[in-house]
Amino acid sequence: MITALLITVFVVAYAAIALEHPLGVNKSASALIGAGLLWTLYASSVGDPQVVSAHLGESLLGTAQIVFFLLGAMTIVEVVDAHDGFDVITSRIRTRSVASLLWLVGVFTFFLSAILDNLTTTIVMISLMQKLLADRQERLFFAGVIVIAANAGGAWSPIGDVTTTMLWIGGQVTSLPLIKSVFVPALVSLLVPLAATAMATRGRIVVAADLASHGRGAVTTVFERRLMLSLGLGVLVAVPAFKAATHLPPFMGVLFGLGILWLVGDLLHRGKDAEESKRLTLVHALSRIDLSSIVFFVGILLAVAVLEHAHVLSAIAAWLDETVGRLDVIVVIIGLVSAVVDNVPLVAASMGMYSLEQYPPDHFLWGFLAYCAGTGGSILVIGSAAGVAAMGLEKIDFLWYLKKISLLALVGYLAGAAAFLVQHALLG
Repeated sequence: MITALLITVFVVAYAAIALEHPLGVNKSASALIGAGLLWTLYASSVGDPQVVSAHLGESLLGTAQIVFFLLGAMTIVEVVDAHDGFDVITSRIRTRSVASLLWLVGVFTFFLSAILDNLTTTIVMISLMQKLLADRQERLFFAGVIVIAANAGGAWSPIGDVTTTMLWIGGQVTSLPLIKSVFVPALVSLLVPLAATAMATRGRIVVAADLASHGRGAVTTVFERRLMLSLGLGVLVAVPAFKAATHLPPFMGVLFGLGILWLVGDLLHRGKDAEESKRLTLVHALSRIDLSSIVFFVGILLAVAVLEHAHVLSAIAAWLDETVGRLDVIVVIIGLVSAVVDNVPLVAASMGMYSLEQYPPDHFLWGFLAYCAGTGGSILVIGSAAGVAAMGLEKIDFLWYLKKISLLALVGYLAGAAAFLVQHALLG
């Protein structure tokens, strides 16, 4: 009885999250209410406060590590952006050919997403396209390619996507094996739709392009932009090495790097007028973080934790194994489902469905899950944070994306999945 009730509450909360825009209710509210109800029901059914407290403490520890990591990483990105640091990179993109620009933007987004994250990279690149392209239809195609590239790039890096970060922090994957197993499939998932799109636009010329740098100017110098960009990206890239060298959780590396960035920023601007340097400070960067997303992660991870402790997820895993039978097919299905529903709870649920005892770190399951959950969200515009961001920035219609981009993303997703399986069969 209690199991059915827990599943019902979770499904209703999940539906409210998926229908955030039609309902007009923020998904963070739905996640928090779902988590509160699930833990209340679980505590009532167990009846032992010590057991419940131990389970809650265990879940809170894992959730806090992800939240602290995201807070640190998001703040670093905001500081770099406040200094117009990304203009140092984007101002170098210069071409008059639409097809060439597509290749440049797609490949650049793929690698930038691995260093930053797919959401931030999507915002940076679409903002750039709005400055470079006058034709709205061209911008929409570029936005679709950017979403595919950002999600593909985030899938092979432990810091490129929330879901891979969750798997990394949870101990399911480690940095180098993740990169080695997912990089080629992720690249394939980008190259297939990118080649098709570039071929369709071959011979077309960029309309009314203004390829000059569009920074906010005046506030930061070229030296300051380059320094904060180099330091910010350097900190993010160094986090996996920090974890490998010290065996400390990744959030400690990010917070340590954030402290260094904070110190350098204060020293860099200490002689400036307070009003002039206000938006360049870490305090201002903290005020610009999307705290609603952070709260959503807390709510959904705590909600999924209840299903794990109540052994609901392990029962679902057993049912899938019995019904479908093949682990690779199950993971491909999970990736397809992530196009419809948020991949964060999907991956969180998968981590609870399959134990590290049964599937140790860097097992085939975890690498394939990182690929499928990361790239499957590109199939629909609502399937990933990158897609939702693009939808808002360019006012992309759901049906337009479905007609023009979804098939390309699906073919790329399946091609990448096939590449993963072939690679695993050949190399193990």
